[in-house]
Amino acid sequence: MTLWIVFIATMALSLFAAARVKSVYHRYHRGSVFSGLTGAEAAQLILRRAGIHDVEITHQDGLLGDHYDPLHKRLVLSSENYFGSTPAALGVAAHECGHAIQHQRAYKPLHWRMAAVGITTYANQLVLWVPVLGVVTGLIQPLMAAMLLAAAWGVIMLFNLITLPVEFDASRRAKAVLRDLNLIAPGDEAVAVSKVLNAAAWTYVAAFITSLVFFLWHLLPLLGGRSRE
Repeated sequence: MTLWIVFIATMALSLFAAARVKSVYHRYHRGSVFSGLTGAEAAQLILRRAGIHDVEITHQDGLLGDHYDPLHKRLVLSSENYFGSTPAALGVAAHECGHAIQHQRAYKPLHWRMAAVGITTYANQLVLWVPVLGVVTGLIQPLMAAMLLAAAWGVIMLFNLITLPVEFDASRRAKAVLRDLNLIAPGDEAVAVSKVLNAAAWTYVAAFITSLVFFLWHLLPLLGGRSRE
């Protein structure tokens, strides 16, 4: 029963954070900023100002699939943000530029996150398959399963913890550069960008809280000399 309560509570937190960012994004993905620039044009200006000339700016279909790919030095914006000139579009584009600037300046938390991607992928597979294999096949004993799950959730939790300063710093950089380059107007436009980026940040907070709760759920019984069945 307790496990179901934990599962439902963390799922509700994640769904709330995701729903909120979509709601705020849609609210401010309307109209056009005073500068009239699109997300792609703003990104080009921001990267140029930072002295970054080797990052490709491209777009793909899909809502809020925006990301910076440090391995291929590619900044990918959703079509809405690439072509859009709304406060939300410029805020998201500037945020992703923040990651490119972090990469250029060897921002340590970003490099820690990049280094942890591989092991975190394995950890995600463990939390998915260990419970299934343990229940269905019985090949994994409860104590061993608990140890594997505690270790896997610990890795995921640390990855999510490292992600927090990476994302918050990118948002801080985004707000500052949009203001400094006069890409958004003071007042309503600046407030809109701030709300969009702050709402997005809560999805990462929710992910960290969820992983922390499940890490402790599996770890504490081991410290007490027993395992979750």
